[in-house]
Amino acid sequence: MTPHERKKKILEALILSGKVDIFELVELLNVSAMTVRRDLDELEKQKKLIRTHGGAALPQVLIGEKTFEQKMSHAHAQKAEIAEKAVKLIKDGMTILLDSGTTTFEIAKRLKQRTNLTVVTNDIKIASEIMDSKLEIILIGGRVQNDVGAVFGPYAEGMLKNIHVDIFFLGAHAVHASFGITAPTFEKASIKQEMIKAAESVYLVADATKFDQKSFAKICDVDSVTGIITDQSLPAETEEVFIELTDFIKGVNK
Repeated sequence: MTPHERKKKILEALILSGKVDIFELVELLNVSAMTVRRDLDELEKQKKLIRTHGGAALPQVLIGEKTFEQKMSHAHAQKAEIAEKAVKLIKDGMTILLDSGTTTFEIAKRLKQRTNLTVVTNDIKIASEIMDSKLEIILIGGRVQNDVGAVFGPYAEGMLKNIHVDIFFLGAHAVHASFGITAPTFEKASIKQEMIKAAESVYLVADATKFDQKSFAKICDVDSVTGIITDQSLPAETEEVFIELTDFIKGVNK
């Protein structure tokens, strides 16, 4: 097989799945891992793919991370809609885990007047927003992500291994029926996985723009969460796909 034929097959595999693994390509192309890496490097120079840890992905299918301010200005009404629905699941006496993000930030804003709740979060923006409330607040410690305010890393994960919460509101950069719920980095995916393990129930909170998208690192399959809370703008045909996988809460009027 010529180098041109190999690269063509690599791109075909990428188009089919959105990302490829080096060892899968070794088997597909019947060449060494070194040859595959060289082909991937050349394709990346041509801007036809993005190299990832252990493989590659198509540039247009990866959803990257924005700053907190950029996130706040995106789909704000939809996030507020989701938050209104989410807080109805929170009962007095509960311990709530809020993932980092602007949708969970909207949930936190609506808890400021509540009492008899414990809120655990890895988001310094959320902790700051509710610090003057009557809520019990536990901020997970670790490495702080500049421009975003999320806390992650081994210290944060270690703390999560030793707690249990009633309900976890999970944020995500992308949601895909077959590829699952994803984050932009392995570190982000890893702490979210620990959060899921710490929770009795898990609700994904994601606006309609996150659906049928893929980010870099997989958090979990869609059917691993208790339910999904989204906004009214999600197309009915998309809802039909996801409603078969988990419970669905859509829009403020449903």
